[in-house]
Amino acid sequence: MASRVEGSLLDRPIMSWINLCEVANVIECPSGAGRSRSVVREHRRVLTMEAPSPGRTLEAARLKANHAVAYADTFALATAIAHGATLLTGDPELCDRGMGWPVEDLRAG
Repeated sequence: MASRVEGSLLDRPIMSWINLCEVANVIECPSGAGRSRSVVREHRRVLTMEAPSPGRTLEAARLKANHAVAYADTFALATAIAHGATLLTGDPELCDRGMGWPVEDLRAG
């Protein structure tokens, strides 16, 4: 599942458009385009959305080359790294490996 990053409690969480599109896809397959569009609108209302720059895309590629994680997840990681932020996710691929980046496991609590 997609992930987002958060800088501080005063900031709005930041999410890569790549990850929001992944969320849209996961929702649209079982629930349809209308539900998917609704979820995207809600995310856009509460999150700061970032389009990946060429540099961010290259950072995602570097992360993919060095870690066995899904390519879309590397955009969440690259976004977190760029902002010096904690990655908020419930993805076991990112939470359970102890790979050296700050992660808040959204599955807990």
